[in-house]
Amino acid sequence: MSGQAIVVLASGNAGKIKEFNQLLGELGMHVRPQADFGAIDVEETGLTFVENALLKAREASRVSGLPALADDSGLEVDHLQGRPGIYSARYAGEPKSDARNNDKLLAALAGIPAARRTARYWCVLAYLRHAEDPVPLIVQRSWEGEILTAPRGDAGFGYDPLFWLPSLGRSVAELSAEEKNRLSHRGRALQALVAALDETAAS
Repeated sequence: MSGQAIVVLASGNAGKIKEFNQLLGELGMHVRPQADFGAIDVEETGLTFVENALLKAREASRVSGLPALADDSGLEVDHLQGRPGIYSARYAGEPKSDARNNDKLLAALAGIPAARRTARYWCVLAYLRHAEDPVPLIVQRSWEGEILTAPRGDAGFGYDPLFWLPSLGRSVAELSAEEKNRLSHRGRALQALVAALDETAAS
């Protein structure tokens, strides 16, 4: 780890830590969870994914005194006017539950034909050099699909068992981890962030 720049991730998700380290390590960065520096989850009071990602990154950077990275992501369903959106993780209320969120989504779309079940995952990543950074680096990527009428597959998390990919003929929960990381909204957003950071370092 010698010589690597520390970046604080505004999350304690071990999977995200590993995934971010795999890509950012190529740029000489080492990602550590915010809990290592005494930071806790900030209240997500923003009205957009961008606002919430910035809130989380600024707080992690403020507490740690280091550059910080945060992501905010969720599911946007066209028939539901973009819901659950920024409330995706808590769609069915507290405590958070993937199963209850999925049940609520299926109920909200009951009887809706496949052609009107279009949806997309969104991921926004925000990188701040310091807590007062006036020009944070923000990237966003989406992943188009449809909502199934019943879960399929055992992998992934969140709405993955209901998120159908017509071009592949599989749900996200039926993809391997490698496939998901390559194709997903988060995987492609992270690739874009790495490219942007690399370009910034070279300029």
